[in-house]
Amino acid sequence: MWIADKWTDYELLDASDGERLERWGRYILRRPDPKIIWKKSASHRLWNNADAVYKRSHSGGGGWSKNNLPQAWTIDYSSLGLKFTLKPMGFKHTGLFPEQAANWEWFSELIKKAGRPIRVLNLFAYTGGATVAAAKAGASVVHVDAAKGMVAQAKENAALSGLADAPIRYIVDDCKKFVEREIRRGNKYDAVIMDPPSYGRGPSGEVWKIEESVDELITLTASLLSDEPLFFLVNSYTTGLSPAAMQYILGLKVSSRYGGRLEAGELGLRASSTSLAIPCGASARWQAK
Repeated sequence: MWIADKWTDYELLDASDGERLERWGRYILRRPDPKIIWKKSASHRLWNNADAVYKRSHSGGGGWSKNNLPQAWTIDYSSLGLKFTLKPMGFKHTGLFPEQAANWEWFSELIKKAGRPIRVLNLFAYTGGATVAAAKAGASVVHVDAAKGMVAQAKENAALSGLADAPIRYIVDDCKKFVEREIRRGNKYDAVIMDPPSYGRGPSGEVWKIEESVDELITLTASLLSDEPLFFLVNSYTTGLSPAAMQYILGLKVSSRYGGRLEAGELGLRASSTSLAIPCGASARWQAK
């Protein structure tokens, strides 16, 4: 398991009975997490004193039943010199996945050591955690997401991190259609980051299911790699898509052509109340040797 253990402004305080208790800067949040299947282990004194509590609705969805949070606030990821805006959103989100810091550390080191300009394509780029990490390490980045509001927040995060003038190109578009156009244009990238959703619909109503579509997307995107690619990272929060399956696809589409090193595993956060790590998602990584 790859554990994001360099945070100071984020802390997983406790985890029990389908919920996380977390500190985001100065604020305490209580949110559901379906991966937390263990029962009656809650021990932290702040469970009943959170600043915000997200409750699921029996009819689907949910909302913040208690919310003493500001409209937005910022936290630092000081290990890499990054800053992020947080906002309480629907579907329990804050605009950041803290476990992804383990991947930020990994590819930042690769970019810094490359000794050459690195061009990164970040697909399903959300609010730009990976984008600002790659740009901070010295890469130029093309940031693609279909949600205009998320791209706007990514720009805000870049500015907070001192990257307002960094070589980042922001694209509001369907990721697959953008990749197909880039293939026709003949554009190439030295590195790819993608975090495809479990389920979604395209601009013309096309249904996206990650288990059925990720192979095609990786195949298309791998054709955008330069002659000397640096890395390829695929993230998943879908329980039906194992890290080993993603690793196998990367092996077929990337390693078979470029060699290099493949690895896959879960991402995790360590609960300070128990010193145990909870699973938070999965990644498959390819890197050049």
